[in-house]
Amino acid sequence: MLFSPKGRIALMILKHYASCSDRKLIEQLNGNLDYQFFCDITLGYKRLTNFKIVSQIRCELATSLHIDKIEKVFYNHWKPYISSPNQVTVDATCYESEVRYPTDQKLLWEATHWLYNQLKKICKVVGVKMIRSKYLKWRHRYIGYSKMRRKTKSKRKSLTRALLLLLKKFIDFESTLAKQRKINFTTQYYQRISTIKKIYSQQESHFRTGRKIKGRIVSIAKDYLRPIVRGKEVKPVEFGAKVNKLQIDGISFIEHINFDAFNEGTRLQSTVFKAQSLTHRKTKILGADSIYATNKNRNFVTRNNIKTDFKRKGKLPKGYKDEKKLKAAITKERATRLEGSFGKEKEHYHLKKIKARTKLNEILWIFFGIHTANALEIGRRMNQISLGKVA
Repeated sequence: MLFSPKGRIALMILKHYASCSDRKLIEQLNGNLDYQFFCDITLGYKRLTNFKIVSQIRCELATSLHIDKIEKVFYNHWKPYISSPNQVTVDATCYESEVRYPTDQKLLWEATHWLYNQLKKICKVVGVKMIRSKYLKWRHRYIGYSKMRRKTKSKRKSLTRALLLLLKKFIDFESTLAKQRKINFTTQYYQRISTIKKIYSQQESHFRTGRKIKGRIVSIAKDYLRPIVRGKEVKPVEFGAKVNKLQIDGISFIEHINFDAFNEGTRLQSTVFKAQSLTHRKTKILGADSIYATNKNRNFVTRNNIKTDFKRKGKLPKGYKDEKKLKAAITKERATRLEGSFGKEKEHYHLKKIKARTKLNEILWIFFGIHTANALEIGRRMNQISLGKVA
Protein backbone atom coordinates (compact mmCIF):
# COMPACT_ATOMS: atom_id res chain seq x y z
CA MET A 1 0.00 0.00 0.00
CA LEU A 2 3.00 2.29 -0.34
CA PHE A 3 1.66 3.56 -3.68
CA SER A 4 -1.68 5.38 -3.88
CA PRO A 5 -4.05 4.63 -6.81
CA LYS A 6 -2.65 7.71 -8.55
CA GLY A 7 0.90 6.54 -7.83
CA ARG A 8 0.26 3.06 -9.23
CA ILE A 9 -0.90 4.44 -12.56
CA ALA A 10 2.02 6.88 -12.55
CA LEU A 11 4.46 4.01 -11.95
CA MET A 12 3.14 2.19 -15.05
CA ILE A 13 3.51 5.35 -17.16
CA LEU A 14 7.00 5.87 -15.74
CA LYS A 15 8.03 2.35 -16.76
CA HIS A 16 7.27 3.06 -20.42
CA TYR A 17 8.76 6.54 -20.23
CA ALA A 18 12.02 5.18 -18.79
CA SER A 19 11.78 2.06 -21.03
CA CYS A 20 13.58 -0.18 -18.56
CA SER A 21 13.11 -3.38 -16.55
CA ASP A 22 11.22 -3.53 -13.26
CA ARG A 23 14.45 -3.82 -11.26
CA LYS A 24 16.01 -0.85 -13.04
CA LEU A 25 12.84 1.19 -12.56
CA ILE A 26 12.92 0.70 -8.77
CA GLU A 27 16.62 1.62 -8.72
CA GLN A 28 15.89 4.86 -10.58
CA LEU A 29 12.89 5.57 -8.36
CA ASN A 30 15.10 5.28 -5.25
CA GLY A 31 17.55 7.89 -6.51
CA ASN A 32 15.34 10.32 -8.43
CA LEU A 33 13.22 12.84 -6.49
CA ASP A 34 11.30 13.84 -9.65
CA TYR A 35 10.24 10.22 -10.19
CA GLN A 36 9.13 9.99 -6.54
CA PHE A 37 7.10 13.20 -6.84
CA PHE A 38 5.50 11.89 -10.04
CA CYS A 39 4.56 8.59 -8.31
CA ASP A 40 3.11 10.45 -5.29
CA ILE A 41 5.57 8.97 -2.75
CA THR A 42 8.34 10.32 -0.53
CA LEU A 43 11.01 7.80 0.43
CA GLY A 44 13.38 10.10 2.33
CA TYR A 45 16.20 7.93 3.71
CA LYS A 46 14.31 4.73 2.91
CA ARG A 47 14.91 2.62 -0.16
CA LEU A 48 12.66 0.20 -2.03
CA THR A 49 14.24 -3.25 -2.34
CA ASN A 50 11.32 -5.33 -3.64
CA PHE A 51 11.37 -4.74 -7.40
CA LYS A 52 8.48 -7.22 -7.82
CA ILE A 53 6.12 -4.52 -6.58
CA VAL A 54 5.98 -3.27 -10.19
CA SER A 55 4.74 -6.65 -11.38
CA GLN A 56 2.23 -6.85 -8.53
CA ILE A 57 0.78 -3.45 -9.43
CA ARG A 58 0.67 -4.44 -13.12
CA CYS A 59 -1.29 -7.61 -12.30
CA GLU A 60 -3.70 -5.64 -10.11
CA LEU A 61 -4.39 -3.01 -12.79
CA ALA A 62 -4.69 -5.59 -15.58
CA THR A 63 -7.72 -7.22 -13.97
CA SER A 64 -9.65 -3.92 -13.85
CA LEU A 65 -8.67 -2.37 -17.20
CA HIS A 66 -11.58 -1.03 -19.31
CA ILE A 67 -10.00 0.46 -22.42
CA ASP A 68 -13.05 2.24 -23.87
CA LYS A 69 -14.04 3.92 -20.60
CA ILE A 70 -10.52 5.10 -19.80
CA GLU A 71 -9.90 6.41 -23.33
CA LYS A 72 -13.06 8.54 -23.10
CA VAL A 73 -11.68 10.08 -19.89
CA PHE A 74 -8.33 10.69 -21.61
CA TYR A 75 -9.94 12.35 -24.63
CA ASN A 76 -12.14 14.63 -22.51
CA HIS A 77 -9.06 15.76 -20.59
CA TRP A 78 -6.95 16.25 -23.74
CA LYS A 79 -9.74 17.80 -25.84
CA PRO A 80 -8.44 21.42 -25.65
CA TYR A 81 -5.14 20.33 -27.22
CA ILE A 82 -6.62 18.23 -30.06
CA SER A 83 -7.55 20.04 -33.25
CA SER A 84 -9.58 18.66 -36.20
CA PRO A 85 -11.57 16.06 -34.19
CA ASN A 86 -13.57 15.19 -37.34
CA GLN A 87 -10.46 13.88 -39.14
CA VAL A 88 -9.45 10.27 -38.38
CA THR A 89 -6.76 7.91 -39.64
CA VAL A 90 -6.74 4.15 -39.01
CA ASP A 91 -4.32 1.26 -39.44
CA ALA A 92 -3.33 -2.00 -37.74
CA THR A 93 -0.03 -3.31 -36.41
CA CYS A 94 1.32 -6.18 -34.33
CA TYR A 95 3.06 -5.58 -30.99
CA GLU A 96 5.34 -8.59 -30.66
CA SER A 97 5.63 -10.67 -27.53
CA GLU A 98 8.96 -11.77 -26.02
CA VAL A 99 9.07 -15.36 -27.34
CA ARG A 100 11.67 -17.39 -29.25
CA TYR A 101 10.86 -18.24 -32.87
CA PRO A 102 8.74 -21.40 -32.55
CA THR A 103 9.54 -24.40 -34.72
CA ASP A 104 7.76 -27.73 -34.28
CA GLN A 105 10.90 -29.33 -32.86
CA LYS A 106 11.49 -26.54 -30.31
CA LEU A 107 7.87 -26.64 -29.18
CA LEU A 108 7.80 -30.42 -28.77
CA TRP A 109 11.12 -30.43 -26.92
CA GLU A 110 9.98 -27.70 -24.49
CA ALA A 111 6.80 -29.65 -23.74
CA THR A 112 8.74 -32.92 -23.27
CA HIS A 113 11.44 -31.32 -21.11
CA TRP A 114 8.92 -29.55 -18.82
CA LEU A 115 6.73 -32.64 -18.39
CA TYR A 116 9.73 -34.90 -17.70
CA ASN A 117 10.96 -32.64 -14.89
CA GLN A 118 7.49 -32.41 -13.37
CA LEU A 119 7.06 -36.20 -13.44
CA LYS A 120 10.42 -36.68 -11.70
CA LYS A 121 9.34 -34.35 -8.87
CA ILE A 122 5.94 -36.05 -8.53
CA CYS A 123 7.48 -39.55 -8.42
CA LYS A 124 9.93 -38.42 -5.74
CA VAL A 125 7.13 -36.99 -3.59
CA VAL A 126 4.71 -39.92 -3.86
CA GLY A 127 7.41 -42.62 -3.79
CA VAL A 128 6.80 -44.09 -7.25
CA LYS A 129 9.48 -45.26 -9.63
CA MET A 130 9.92 -43.03 -12.68
CA ILE A 131 8.87 -44.57 -15.98
CA ARG A 132 11.67 -45.86 -18.21
CA SER A 133 12.29 -43.71 -21.28
CA LYS A 134 14.98 -42.63 -23.71
CA TYR A 135 14.83 -39.04 -22.55
CA LEU A 136 18.61 -38.63 -22.04
CA LYS A 137 19.34 -40.10 -25.47
CA TRP A 138 16.98 -37.71 -27.23
CA ARG A 139 18.20 -34.78 -25.14
CA HIS A 140 21.71 -35.29 -26.54
CA ARG A 141 20.31 -35.72 -30.04
CA TYR A 142 18.19 -32.57 -29.77
CA ILE A 143 21.23 -30.56 -28.60
CA GLY A 144 23.18 -31.88 -31.56
CA TYR A 145 20.30 -31.09 -33.90
CA SER A 146 19.98 -27.52 -32.57
CA LYS A 147 23.69 -26.92 -33.29
CA MET A 148 23.39 -28.04 -36.92
CA ARG A 149 23.61 -25.17 -39.39
CA ARG A 150 21.70 -27.07 -42.06
CA LYS A 151 18.74 -29.01 -40.74
CA THR A 152 17.68 -31.43 -43.44
CA LYS A 153 14.15 -32.70 -43.90
CA SER A 154 15.07 -36.24 -42.85
CA LYS A 155 16.66 -34.98 -39.61
CA ARG A 156 13.62 -32.85 -38.79
CA LYS A 157 11.26 -35.72 -39.54
CA SER A 158 13.09 -38.31 -37.42
CA LEU A 159 13.45 -35.94 -34.45
CA THR A 160 9.80 -34.89 -34.62
CA ARG A 161 8.64 -38.51 -34.70
CA ALA A 162 10.78 -39.43 -31.70
CA LEU A 163 9.66 -36.40 -29.65
CA LEU A 164 6.00 -37.15 -30.40
CA LEU A 165 6.41 -40.73 -29.15
CA LEU A 166 8.30 -39.61 -26.05
CA LEU A 167 5.77 -36.87 -25.23
CA LYS A 168 2.87 -39.32 -25.66
CA LYS A 169 4.55 -41.70 -23.21
CA PHE A 170 4.93 -38.96 -20.59
CA ILE A 171 1.35 -37.74 -21.08
CA ASP A 172 -0.03 -41.25 -20.53
CA PHE A 173 2.14 -41.73 -17.43
CA GLU A 174 0.99 -38.38 -16.00
CA SER A 175 -2.66 -39.34 -16.54
CA THR A 176 -2.08 -42.67 -14.77
CA LEU A 177 -0.42 -40.97 -11.80
CA ALA A 178 -3.20 -38.40 -11.52
CA LYS A 179 -5.89 -41.11 -11.47
CA GLN A 180 -4.17 -43.53 -9.09
CA ARG A 181 -2.74 -41.11 -6.54
CA LYS A 182 -5.46 -38.41 -6.71
CA ILE A 183 -2.91 -35.62 -6.32
CA ASN A 184 -4.13 -32.00 -6.13
CA PHE A 185 -1.99 -29.61 -8.16
CA THR A 186 -2.07 -25.86 -8.71
CA THR A 187 -4.29 -24.27 -11.35
CA GLN A 188 -1.21 -23.27 -13.32
CA TYR A 189 -0.09 -26.92 -13.46
CA TYR A 190 -3.44 -28.08 -14.84
CA GLN A 191 -3.43 -25.29 -17.42
CA ARG A 192 0.08 -26.21 -18.56
CA ILE A 193 -0.83 -29.91 -18.82
CA SER A 194 -3.92 -29.04 -20.87
CA THR A 195 -1.77 -26.88 -23.16
CA ILE A 196 0.78 -29.69 -23.64
CA LYS A 197 -1.96 -32.19 -24.52
CA LYS A 198 -3.35 -29.77 -27.08
CA ILE A 199 0.14 -29.23 -28.53
CA TYR A 200 0.58 -32.98 -28.87
CA SER A 201 -2.74 -33.44 -30.68
CA GLN A 202 -1.98 -30.52 -33.04
CA GLN A 203 1.57 -31.63 -33.86
CA GLU A 204 0.66 -35.33 -34.18
CA SER A 205 -2.14 -34.54 -36.62
CA HIS A 206 0.10 -32.16 -38.59
CA PHE A 207 2.93 -34.73 -38.73
CA ARG A 208 0.58 -37.48 -39.88
CA THR A 209 -1.55 -35.56 -42.39
CA GLY A 210 0.50 -32.44 -43.22
CA ARG A 211 -2.59 -30.24 -42.93
CA LYS A 212 -2.44 -26.67 -41.70
CA ILE A 213 -3.04 -26.32 -37.94
CA LYS A 214 -5.95 -24.09 -36.90
CA GLY A 215 -5.32 -22.13 -33.71
CA ARG A 216 -1.69 -23.26 -33.58
CA ILE A 217 -0.09 -22.95 -30.13
CA VAL A 218 3.43 -21.53 -30.37
CA SER A 219 4.51 -21.48 -26.71
CA ILE A 220 3.75 -23.69 -23.71
CA ALA A 221 4.00 -20.67 -21.39
CA LYS A 222 1.87 -18.32 -23.55
CA ASP A 223 -0.83 -20.53 -25.00
CA TYR A 224 -2.84 -17.48 -26.12
CA LEU A 225 -0.27 -16.43 -28.75
CA ARG A 226 -0.99 -17.20 -32.40
CA PRO A 227 1.07 -16.69 -35.56
CA ILE A 228 0.00 -13.50 -37.33
CA VAL A 229 1.01 -13.31 -40.99
CA ARG A 230 2.00 -9.73 -41.81
CA GLY A 231 3.42 -10.24 -45.31
CA LYS A 232 6.58 -8.22 -44.67
CA GLU A 233 9.89 -9.11 -46.28
CA VAL A 234 11.85 -9.00 -43.04
CA LYS A 235 9.16 -10.50 -40.76
CA PRO A 236 6.57 -12.50 -42.68
CA VAL A 237 5.11 -13.85 -39.41
CA GLU A 238 4.88 -12.13 -36.01
CA PHE A 239 3.76 -13.42 -32.62
CA GLY A 240 1.88 -11.01 -30.41
CA ALA A 241 -1.23 -8.86 -30.13
CA LYS A 242 -2.70 -7.33 -33.27
CA VAL A 243 -4.08 -3.85 -32.66
CA ASN A 244 -6.41 -1.83 -34.88
CA LYS A 245 -5.54 1.74 -33.94
CA LEU A 246 -7.20 5.04 -34.81
CA GLN A 247 -5.55 8.44 -34.55
CA ILE A 248 -7.06 11.90 -34.10
CA ASP A 249 -4.63 14.78 -34.66
CA GLY A 250 -1.65 12.55 -33.84
CA ILE A 251 -3.21 11.11 -30.64
CA SER A 252 -3.71 7.34 -30.80
CA PHE A 253 -6.57 5.24 -29.43
CA ILE A 254 -7.11 1.47 -29.41
CA GLU A 255 -10.15 0.40 -31.43
CA HIS A 256 -9.62 -3.37 -31.23
CA ILE A 257 -6.95 -5.65 -29.76
CA ASN A 258 -6.76 -9.42 -30.20
CA PHE A 259 -4.12 -12.14 -30.08
CA ASP A 260 -5.86 -14.00 -32.93
CA ALA A 261 -5.34 -12.78 -36.46
CA PHE A 262 -8.24 -10.69 -37.78
CA ASN A 263 -8.97 -8.75 -40.94
CA GLU A 264 -8.74 -5.08 -40.04
CA GLY A 265 -10.71 -4.22 -43.20
CA THR A 266 -13.90 -5.31 -41.43
CA ARG A 267 -13.26 -2.87 -38.54
CA LEU A 268 -13.68 0.43 -40.44
CA GLN A 269 -17.29 1.07 -39.42
CA SER A 270 -16.60 0.32 -35.75
CA THR A 271 -13.57 2.65 -35.99
CA VAL A 272 -15.76 5.51 -37.19
CA PHE A 273 -18.29 4.83 -34.42
CA LYS A 274 -15.50 4.74 -31.80
CA ALA A 275 -14.07 8.06 -33.06
CA GLN A 276 -17.52 9.67 -32.95
CA SER A 277 -18.17 8.35 -29.43
CA LEU A 278 -14.89 9.95 -28.30
CA THR A 279 -15.23 13.30 -30.05
CA HIS A 280 -19.06 13.66 -30.22
CA ARG A 281 -18.44 14.99 -33.71
CA LYS A 282 -19.37 13.49 -37.06
CA THR A 283 -16.33 12.11 -38.89
CA LYS A 284 -15.80 13.95 -42.19
CA ILE A 285 -12.33 12.79 -43.32
CA LEU A 286 -10.96 9.26 -42.95
CA GLY A 287 -7.51 8.00 -43.93
CA ALA A 288 -7.10 4.25 -44.29
CA ASP A 289 -4.98 1.67 -46.09
CA SER A 290 -6.14 -0.08 -49.28
CA ILE A 291 -7.16 -3.17 -47.26
CA TYR A 292 -10.05 -1.12 -45.82
CA ALA A 293 -11.33 -0.18 -49.31
CA THR A 294 -13.95 -2.94 -49.61
CA ASN A 295 -17.29 -2.38 -51.36
CA LYS A 296 -19.10 -2.50 -48.02
CA ASN A 297 -16.84 0.19 -46.55
CA ARG A 298 -17.06 2.31 -49.71
CA ASN A 299 -20.87 2.27 -49.48
CA PHE A 300 -20.68 3.16 -45.78
CA VAL A 301 -18.42 6.22 -46.26
CA THR A 302 -20.49 7.37 -49.26
CA ARG A 303 -23.74 7.19 -47.27
CA ASN A 304 -22.19 9.20 -44.43
CA ASN A 305 -20.44 11.77 -46.69
CA ILE A 306 -16.97 10.84 -45.41
CA LYS A 307 -14.00 11.79 -47.59
CA THR A 308 -11.34 9.08 -47.86
CA ASP A 309 -8.09 8.38 -49.68
CA PHE A 310 -9.46 5.21 -51.28
CA LYS A 311 -8.49 4.76 -54.93
CA ARG A 312 -11.47 5.54 -57.13
CA LYS A 313 -13.16 2.81 -59.18
CA GLY A 314 -14.24 3.30 -62.77
CA LYS A 315 -14.02 6.45 -64.84
CA LEU A 316 -12.62 9.54 -63.12
CA PRO A 317 -15.09 12.44 -62.78
CA LYS A 318 -14.55 16.03 -63.86
CA GLY A 319 -12.67 18.20 -61.39
CA TYR A 320 -10.79 15.17 -60.06
CA LYS A 321 -7.61 17.24 -59.53
CA ASP A 322 -8.94 18.85 -56.33
CA GLU A 323 -10.12 15.48 -55.03
CA LYS A 324 -6.73 13.96 -55.88
CA LYS A 325 -4.96 16.65 -53.82
CA LEU A 326 -7.22 15.93 -50.84
CA LYS A 327 -6.57 12.18 -51.14
CA ALA A 328 -2.81 12.80 -51.29
CA ALA A 329 -2.97 14.97 -48.15
CA ILE A 330 -4.96 12.29 -46.29
CA THR A 331 -2.52 9.57 -47.38
CA LYS A 332 0.45 11.67 -46.27
CA GLU A 333 -1.14 12.22 -42.84
CA ARG A 334 -1.71 8.49 -42.40
CA ALA A 335 1.68 7.40 -43.76
CA THR A 336 3.69 9.88 -41.66
CA ARG A 337 1.93 10.42 -38.33
CA LEU A 338 0.01 7.17 -37.85
CA GLU A 339 2.54 4.69 -39.25
CA GLY A 340 5.34 6.72 -37.71
CA SER A 341 3.69 6.34 -34.31
CA PHE A 342 4.04 2.54 -34.58
CA GLY A 343 7.81 2.76 -34.81
CA LYS A 344 8.04 5.49 -32.17
CA GLU A 345 6.08 3.44 -29.63
CA LYS A 346 8.08 0.28 -30.32
CA GLU A 347 11.48 1.93 -30.21
CA HIS A 348 11.02 4.52 -27.43
CA TYR A 349 8.11 3.38 -25.26
CA HIS A 350 8.96 -0.25 -24.48
CA LEU A 351 6.67 -1.93 -27.03
CA LYS A 352 9.28 -3.54 -29.26
CA LYS A 353 9.21 -6.84 -27.33
CA ILE A 354 6.54 -7.17 -24.66
CA LYS A 355 7.90 -9.12 -21.71
CA ALA A 356 4.67 -9.60 -19.75
CA ARG A 357 3.83 -13.23 -18.97
CA THR A 358 0.03 -13.26 -19.08
CA LYS A 359 -2.59 -12.18 -21.60
CA LEU A 360 -4.12 -9.45 -19.44
CA ASN A 361 -0.69 -8.06 -18.53
CA GLU A 362 0.30 -7.86 -22.20
CA ILE A 363 -2.86 -5.88 -23.00
CA LEU A 364 -2.11 -3.52 -20.09
CA TRP A 365 1.51 -3.20 -21.26
CA ILE A 366 0.37 -2.17 -24.77
CA PHE A 367 -2.26 0.21 -23.38
CA PHE A 368 0.22 2.12 -21.21
CA GLY A 369 2.87 2.17 -23.95
CA ILE A 370 0.48 3.82 -26.41
CA HIS A 371 -0.93 6.33 -23.94
CA THR A 372 2.46 7.24 -22.48
CA ALA A 373 3.41 8.38 -25.99
CA ASN A 374 0.11 10.29 -26.15
CA ALA A 375 0.67 11.96 -22.76
CA LEU A 376 4.12 13.21 -23.76
CA GLU A 377 2.76 14.57 -27.04
CA ILE A 378 -0.01 16.42 -25.17
CA GLY A 379 2.60 17.70 -22.71
CA ARG A 380 4.65 19.16 -25.56
CA ARG A 381 1.57 20.92 -26.93
CA MET A 382 0.73 22.32 -23.50
CA ASN A 383 4.29 23.62 -23.19
CA GLN A 384 4.14 25.30 -26.60
CA ILE A 385 0.85 27.02 -25.70
CA SER A 386 2.27 28.25 -22.36
CA LEU A 387 5.41 29.57 -24.09
CA GLY A 388 3.26 31.36 -26.66
CA LYS A 389 1.21 33.02 -23.93
CA VAL A 390 4.37 34.13 -22.11
CA ALA A 391 5.83 35.55 -25.32
